[in-house]
Amino acid sequence: MMHRLDLLTLVTVLSVACTTASVPNQKIISGSNICYVSNSGICETTPNVTQYSGYATVGEDMHMWFWFFSARQNPSTAPLVLYLEGGPGGASEYGLFTQNGPCKFENENDTEPVFNPYSFNNFSNVLYLDNPIGTGFSYGSGTQVNNTKEAIPYVWNALQIFLDEFEEYQGREFGIFTESFGGRYGPELANYILQQNHAVRVGSIEGKEINLKALGLANAAVDTSIKERANIEFAYKNEYRPLINESLHDELLKFYEEEARPALANCTALGTREACYNASRLYYRNIEGRIVQSATTLYDDFVPYDVRKNRTIPPMSHVAYLQREDVRVALGAKVKYRDWGGGMSFLLDGDDARSSLSELTIVVQAGINVVMYTGDADYVCNWLGTLQVANAIEWSGQDAFKKQVLEPYNVDGQEVGTCKSVDNLTFVRVFGGGHNVMWYHPVTVLSILRQTTFGSLL
Repeated sequence: MMHRLDLLTLVTVLSVACTTASVPNQKIISGSNICYVSNSGICETTPNVTQYSGYATVGEDMHMWFWFFSARQNPSTAPLVLYLEGGPGGASEYGLFTQNGPCKFENENDTEPVFNPYSFNNFSNVLYLDNPIGTGFSYGSGTQVNNTKEAIPYVWNALQIFLDEFEEYQGREFGIFTESFGGRYGPELANYILQQNHAVRVGSIEGKEINLKALGLANAAVDTSIKERANIEFAYKNEYRPLINESLHDELLKFYEEEARPALANCTALGTREACYNASRLYYRNIEGRIVQSATTLYDDFVPYDVRKNRTIPPMSHVAYLQREDVRVALGAKVKYRDWGGGMSFLLDGDDARSSLSELTIVVQAGINVVMYTGDADYVCNWLGTLQVANAIEWSGQDAFKKQVLEPYNVDGQEVGTCKSVDNLTFVRVFGGGHNVMWYHPVTVLSILRQTTFGSLL
């Protein structure tokens, strides 16, 4: 177990900084600031690893929480990675404590985290942000964002404030990693960064270019029209156990073609709250709801995140831990931790029915390294759908990518999945992984990311 600190005493001697940052986007940020605690002693215990935790004020009364850990090796030259949890409205501490952060909880009832040897900061400097305002430790009564496109500029603002404060990370190779609903966040943010970089270069805005090199999408929901059809096929035929029978499969497929797909196409064409919410409600009630009802009738242990018998899912011990007063004070957080928040407005806006395939296409076309990796026991964002999304990206390598067959992917001499890769686009199916794939197979995921994001392709 990690050494327990007397945190309420320790916080009195911590280095706490509040400085005024320059403002790259006057329209959104006016008089922004950054306040943070240095080296709180929470989570990361590796000697000489720096951490900061605190707030970037990204808009009027909009305080976005960040938690940064320097790389365990070569921090002065290592890339800078941003991790965003999905949701919508998921706090990034969920990913931090269950999958890719410096510490983790091994069991559901544990009260203290332990060292994680498979952290993202093994090879990169890592920044976690709680997006949107209202989730995690983020707080404020300012502008409410209702969808991904409205939220992303504030994430960019947080990055600008961070880079202004910590100049040593300016110009570093930069990657975005995310999962689940992050299939909307990741491509949208990557595309926005490319747009803002151009605007900075031509002088239409003030700011710092972000050296975007990589986008990692884990079990990601990028395009709902592709995803919903794939969900029907996966529910009927997957490697573990069927969730629906043939007659229900045929019925759902007919409904998809006649009702759901046209509604989703209408959402894509109009982009309005009404069109997208109607599409979302349609497929949730008539496809997702019926599949889940069938699966729970067939199996009393069914969960959509891991369809296998005797399934497992990550423990949630981090929630109680982060809600402890001593931990909150030590980190410099000003509100009680919420593992989910701020996402209901996204759902009511129908944002889950929208697609980020066009943005993902632009990112691939720009030469950014993109890796899509998916645990094959997940129903929610299953590997059939993510593979079809990868095949649908229109770029110079599309024909070669579509024609390429999946080949064995090996780690330490063991076949742990299948993959295909052309130029800067890679897809990996991870055997026996659920929705939060890195929790199931941390060694495999670290291997994938180190090979495909800032290094050579598979």
